[in-house]
Amino acid sequence: MTAERPLAPWDLPAGHPGVTFLTGPTAFFALARDPRFSYCLYVPNDHTPDGPPLPLVVTVHGTRRRAEALRDAFADFADRHNVVVLAPLFPAGITGPNDVDSYKLLSPAGFRPDEDLLHMVDEAAARWHVRADRFHLHGFSGGGQFAHRFAYLHPNRLASLSVGAPGRVTLLDPTTTWWHGTADMKEQFRTDADPAALHGLPVQLVIGENDTDATELAPDDERRPVTAGTDRIERINALHANWREHGIDARLDIVPGAGHNHFAVLPAVQRFLDTQVSASPRPHAPEVPRP
Repeated sequence: MTAERPLAPWDLPAGHPGVTFLTGPTAFFALARDPRFSYCLYVPNDHTPDGPPLPLVVTVHGTRRRAEALRDAFADFADRHNVVVLAPLFPAGITGPNDVDSYKLLSPAGFRPDEDLLHMVDEAAARWHVRADRFHLHGFSGGGQFAHRFAYLHPNRLASLSVGAPGRVTLLDPTTTWWHGTADMKEQFRTDADPAALHGLPVQLVIGENDTDATELAPDDERRPVTAGTDRIERINALHANWREHGIDARLDIVPGAGHNHFAVLPAVQRFLDTQVSASPRPHAPEVPRP
């Protein structure tokens, strides 16, 4: 790991070719803490170190890991609202040759993707003028699984939350163990589920009205079958009801005519974020020590 300071766009003279890698759609950067993981950004071309730090929107890929395409789909949004967008990449095959799901569940052997994302945010703040204490988090499908579980572990790092069409959901349930419920969160993650910490957080659940095909869902473990529903519509409704029962004021947006297609629901996601990125920030999150 190098101690070299990361260059910011304003460290380079105008016209320097390095500026093009640090603004607009950036290159992928390896995470210094663990180079198995990387991230790319969209940074408005007129980004400067002056004024308040820009809001940060983090958007998490699904199983097919189209991080770059997802980042590009937020480019116009970023320019229009003067925000920075960060898209992490959690490659397949991290915990074994057939692993495609470990980043979604947050608790595989060997790595913590939630903590890796926080380190990506810290690295982005060291190079660009962005707000790192709280950020806006969106994920769809596998990314929606990641996003709602991340919110249980790090509610005080979020400025808003958008969860799209998760194939498997973790309900706030103190009688059922992870990932179906939250009974053993303390043992797994050194923190308990705290629904009250999500009270007041702007939350969107979003799904296409035709997202009813269950053929791509992970098969149930016969020892612990999923009880939240048989398809994504049923499961997101179960999550919505569970959160409302715990005082989390989540809105549920069902996109007409859309199936399981991230890019078809993005307009609804960006309408939700339109308001959030310009809203007054919630109070500063306390520092949480991380290894």
